[in-house]
Amino acid sequence: MDRTPAGPEQQVLFGWDETVSAGPTSGGYRNSPQARRLLDVREVYAEPAALGSPRGQQILAELPEVRLIEVPSHWRIPSLHGNEGNVARWNRVKTETLVLGVRQTLTTRPNGRSADWIAPGASNGCAMACAYCYVPRRKGYANPITLFTNIEAIVAHVRRHVREQGPKREPNQCDPRSWVYDIGENGDCSVDALVCDNTADLVAAFRQLPTAKASFATKFVNPDLLALDPQGRTRVRFSLMPPDDSRLLDIRTSPVADRIGAAADFLDAGYEVHFNLSPVVLRPGWQRDWADLLDHLDDVLPGRVKEQAAAEIIMLTHNRQLHEVNLGWHPRAEDVLWQPTAQETKRSENGAVNVRYAREVKRDALARLGELISTHAPWLRIRYAF
Repeated sequence: MDRTPAGPEQQVLFGWDETVSAGPTSGGYRNSPQARRLLDVREVYAEPAALGSPRGQQILAELPEVRLIEVPSHWRIPSLHGNEGNVARWNRVKTETLVLGVRQTLTTRPNGRSADWIAPGASNGCAMACAYCYVPRRKGYANPITLFTNIEAIVAHVRRHVREQGPKREPNQCDPRSWVYDIGENGDCSVDALVCDNTADLVAAFRQLPTAKASFATKFVNPDLLALDPQGRTRVRFSLMPPDDSRLLDIRTSPVADRIGAAADFLDAGYEVHFNLSPVVLRPGWQRDWADLLDHLDDVLPGRVKEQAAAEIIMLTHNRQLHEVNLGWHPRAEDVLWQPTAQETKRSENGAVNVRYAREVKRDALARLGELISTHAPWLRIRYAF
């Protein structure tokens, strides 16, 4: 059944103004202020197997009046991913559309940078709209949340993989004692938790795996996660960048100051708390603004957070197809993201052709950022820089 919209209403979504239709709140799905700011689901695209699964039924029970559209594949939906007109509705689609699918390929692959292993994620896509996000590069003209409803199979696969590894034999940059599994490579687990219990199920699974820990990066502060009792077996990595960059590029996310302010609460709730300095975008004044951000970290974080903190530095990687999409909904972002004179072509591990800062530019920037960290936040251990 279609939901009947009321008149238009102007909403402010974490600093980004957009006109949305104000309709009745659906059945109470994670009916928190955080959910209402990001999601007002009006339509659900779903594979038949996802509709029949317990998780799919749980999600739909909390969305009783949405328009339901069955599709053969969550990955190829012509009216969604193939509709060029959706570029102009980029944020509206993220607000009003949800996709339910079944993850067919359950593989864990080695990483060695942020984590030892990349686990099969329980989602793909996001309700947030970071202009540099790599996930929509393969999707076309829309990138709402796709939730995978076969969470039991995903959790079972991860458990088997962890047990097959046995104890970690040598410390490395990922962790000195535990195998680290990234559980949110293509989505944001904090946002997924607004809609269903996939994140809660994964956190609970790792709580019972003494040789491993989960890890995910997030740009969204979801206080519901504080109740999940991870017991030190889940690492949250709050992604940070200077606030001016975030206001331009991190659309629909929690403000950077809120992410920093949540660190102690998450640590006290049983999470390991790290930071992603990501992405580092080079533009006039970038060094000054990163120094200010590091000073803020040093000023506001309590000692217990600093003592266990570590960070990853990730320089911007971009993509021509995403550049073209962004020009249709947020061209101002491309003023800083697309810098051909400073960038070169690279082929990523998944075979995609992207652009990154030229080798010398990247090397010099990483060296300078390292100096800024040593000066302004010397307690912040850098796990790796990429």
